[in-house]
Amino acid sequence: MKLSNAKVFINGAFSDGGLMCSDTIVSVGAAVDGGLDAEGCYAIPGLVDIHTHAAVGADASDGDPEGMVKMSRYYAARGVTSWCPTTMTLKEPELTRAMRVIRDFVRPADGAKVAGVNLEGPFVSYAKRGAQNADNIHAPDAALFHRLDDASGGIVRLVTVAPEEPGALEFIREASRTCTVSLGHTTADYDTAMAAYDAGASHTTHLYNAMPPLAHRAPGVIAAASDAGATVELISDGLHIHPAVVRLTQRLFGERLVLISDSLRCAGMPDGDYTLGGQPITMKDGKATLKGSDTIAGSSIHLLDALQRAVSFGVPLEAAVTAATLAPARVIGKERELGSLAPGLCADFVLLNQDLEIRAVFIGGVQIAGKPLAERR
Repeated sequence: MKLSNAKVFINGAFSDGGLMCSDTIVSVGAAVDGGLDAEGCYAIPGLVDIHTHAAVGADASDGDPEGMVKMSRYYAARGVTSWCPTTMTLKEPELTRAMRVIRDFVRPADGAKVAGVNLEGPFVSYAKRGAQNADNIHAPDAALFHRLDDASGGIVRLVTVAPEEPGALEFIREASRTCTVSLGHTTADYDTAMAAYDAGASHTTHLYNAMPPLAHRAPGVIAAASDAGATVELISDGLHIHPAVVRLTQRLFGERLVLISDSLRCAGMPDGDYTLGGQPITMKDGKATLKGSDTIAGSSIHLLDALQRAVSFGVPLEAAVTAATLAPARVIGKERELGSLAPGLCADFVLLNQDLEIRAVFIGGVQIAGKPLAERR
């Protein structure tokens, strides 16, 4: 397949040209004669959402094969070509069932790929549990982590831990040999966070949320992540983080910034009552909270929403694209397959018009969403 007349995102910048591909990219950047006409759209890598729990009424923690298919199709139609089903703080039997269903998932032709599993719980702090179910919190336990990874078929790519909990540093040393370890849902101070990064953690779960704030004499996890060279997630929905802090964080962390959706089963659904990890939540005007409280419980956006809103907040388009493609691919060790438009990588890409709306979505070189493109002559 040949694509021409595009603004192609290569090495962090856009240039006029096109690409040639089969199921992988053959060549990219140079002008292409003929082929499909991209109509001057931006051609960017397929979005990679490494932290998304749920959408369209389904949840990765449900252990429901049909729900996995629904979510996969929802993401793909919105430019997310790869995703990490993200589980909540649940008991081991429920997590094991979810792992097995994710392991056995078969991507529909019009659905996004599973790039691995994200275990956000159960190794979190009670005090900073947020919307995680307190009854299911578990001390950091490498044996439990390995059992869950085994149940997933060895595809756990990310696990969150509160580093101040007893046994956390030993857990980090062990788990980081298998996957990326992230600090989150934590009360950790700067020194504790630095010790955790020194022990092998390298990522940070939804920066600012469910952790102490950055203060000039108590810099906490946020400053530790900066000093340690860790990657950081940001929920750029305009509710979790003030736009000024979104801009500041991009300037501070640069290519270590990772945009996520942290979406719940209310994503793509009308306002109303839903559940998250067995707890009731309410969505009103797109804001999801634990029912009867002001505690924000994830988001109702998808990753393209996050990219669009980051740009509207003043983040340069090129930086926002990197934060939704290459940066997350690196976190889960998939940068040699996903996240860039380069020869040999998967031919997963998205065409966005000048308003950053979907024109077309391709997975493995096959268009799976958007209106058909005309042949360029």
